[in-house]
Amino acid sequence: MMGKTWIAAAICAAAIFSVFPESRAQQAPASPSVDAPELAALGSYGIGVADLEFIDKGRADPLQGADVPRVADRHISVKLWYPAAAKGGGTRYRTGLPGETGSDVPFEVPGLATPGAAMAKGRFPLVILAHGYSNTPEVLSWLGENLASKGYVVLAPAFRDPPITIRTPAARAGPLTSRPLDIAFVAAEAQRRAKAGEGLLAAADGARTALIGYSMGGYGVLTAAGAPLDPGLGGATRGVLAPFVAGGPKADTLKVADVKAVVAISPASNLYGTPLWAAPGVAAIRAPTLFIVGSQDHVVGYETGVRRLFDQEVHAPRYLLTFREAAHSIALIGAPPAMRESFWDFDWFEDAVWRKDRLMAVQAHFITAFLDRNVKGEAAKSSYLDGLVPNSNDGKWPNAPTGRYAGFSPGAPASTIWKGFQPSRVSGMNFEFRPGEP
Repeated sequence: MMGKTWIAAAICAAAIFSVFPESRAQQAPASPSVDAPELAALGSYGIGVADLEFIDKGRADPLQGADVPRVADRHISVKLWYPAAAKGGGTRYRTGLPGETGSDVPFEVPGLATPGAAMAKGRFPLVILAHGYSNTPEVLSWLGENLASKGYVVLAPAFRDPPITIRTPAARAGPLTSRPLDIAFVAAEAQRRAKAGEGLLAAADGARTALIGYSMGGYGVLTAAGAPLDPGLGGATRGVLAPFVAGGPKADTLKVADVKAVVAISPASNLYGTPLWAAPGVAAIRAPTLFIVGSQDHVVGYETGVRRLFDQEVHAPRYLLTFREAAHSIALIGAPPAMRESFWDFDWFEDAVWRKDRLMAVQAHFITAFLDRNVKGEAAKSSYLDGLVPNSNDGKWPNAPTGRYAGFSPGAPASTIWKGFQPSRVSGMNFEFRPGEP
């Protein structure tokens, strides 16, 4: 009897061990871990999700046409996350990213959002969420769902990047064109529908708009916030962007109206030697901006890339959150099981040093504080952003409980450990602020 019991227990333990890594990876990415900072927690609303299509009529496409770019309607699929009246059963997103062989690797992402859920009552700020090169909205679902639960209407366009390497000039023309043009069009159309009271966007408040972008999406939102495009992008996009570059007749149409805040996560500022903005560059931006980056980001650069943007945006109040030793893939979900079979696929998602759920949680915390303060006008959230010691390791909490204390730092004056962080979970980061000049 004892032998049979032991064998059964061993088989059960082995089964749990064999499936645990996959089941853990398949948890909804928007579910914060137990060591997440305070403001990473989900909000009080349920989460709804819907798929929309926006059509930009008669746009030139630099990837189509032999002698000149072909003009056709641009169909833009948009993922919409919104505050729901009640919590539902969730969903599973189906998407895919290019794998090592060049073909897309399909996978599923568990979601907390419920398709078709009833919209919560109220008017909610509008957020445009722009993904990176060859990404999809679903790999940013952790942030879209998190913000929707806190009372934001989040629109994430699918940019349909070409299935070829970005290292070729032909491939670069696609994202260089789609990011600013799609973001400007989707934002303007969403604001129009909100003002007209159309569909689910009737609950959005276009007068309170925020822009969030990762990597190539970061280039897009900084452009949409006011950074003027470099004239060289006209030639790099077969003339498609020529009317929109600095000094062009349509340059002003790229700037999104009523932007109250910008979040740029690992934003691109120079693409294989091609500068993206003309003078004054990001110094033209006036909206408060939160930059987020890893100090070992060799894709967009740290000292010569994102930190330089932080230094140059002199006319806007701005913050810089640095994950020390992290690389470029800080904004995507953790690698799904289908993308864990080869290093190339795995490297899309995972960082060499940081846990992915930790990266997402810290970003959700600071993005929440930043948007709540600057878009919703919640002055109390300033204490999560202002007056923090620049190096997270330097914080002290003299009277903090000892041991594995799970409580959050109350911030100044009792503690210089970053407000909202657990005492043992505040290492390896920097947070800096600079006010805007006149």
